[in-house]
Amino acid sequence: MISASHIGGCSILRLARPEKANALTAAMLEALELAVADAAGSRALILTGEGRVFSAGADLDEMKAGLGQNPMWERLSSAIASFPGLTIAALNGTLAGGAMGMALACDLRIAVPGAQFFYPVMRLGHRPQPSDPGRLATLIGPSRAKLILLAGQRIGADEALVWGLIDRIVASDALMDQAMALAADALAADQSHVAALKRMTQGDKP
Repeated sequence: MISASHIGGCSILRLARPEKANALTAAMLEALELAVADAAGSRALILTGEGRVFSAGADLDEMKAGLGQNPMWERLSSAIASFPGLTIAALNGTLAGGAMGMALACDLRIAVPGAQFFYPVMRLGHRPQPSDPGRLATLIGPSRAKLILLAGQRIGADEALVWGLIDRIVASDALMDQAMALAADALAADQSHVAALKRMTQGDKP
């Protein structure tokens, strides 16, 4: 339910459960965490999905067994956030619930025109993973983060672009080409240079 491929120095991780809207199971979270670790030598990492939805969030059956509060969510987003190369979420469709954490942890986010974004923790009585609210507020500001988390608002791609939640809207048939184009300079550079520039944009010393 997770596929991994490599093009040059770029690792591509793809959610491959389109018949279930790429809803994430514990096994998928574990596989993603391991795949991110395995890709540590790559200069770029692209996350995407199959079908019309990037991910509907947690698998509902596994949510009943406590998946929503499993620390694997936080470990995965932390692994992506600390990845030394350029990370790009190529969102092939709607992004919902806990799946938002992995996209928030990426350096860049691009999405197809029909994508929607929502995180219904208030309505469902759940809490987001610890790092998600801070990353969301950093991108779009505290008030807009509250619109999503506390007011339960669902926003479309156009609004997400204006807010800064995503960086570009891209036609679905050009999504991966655009993701690779964004990664091109990083792929042509030395890995240590990529990592140094990334640290500098995060306010760290090179």
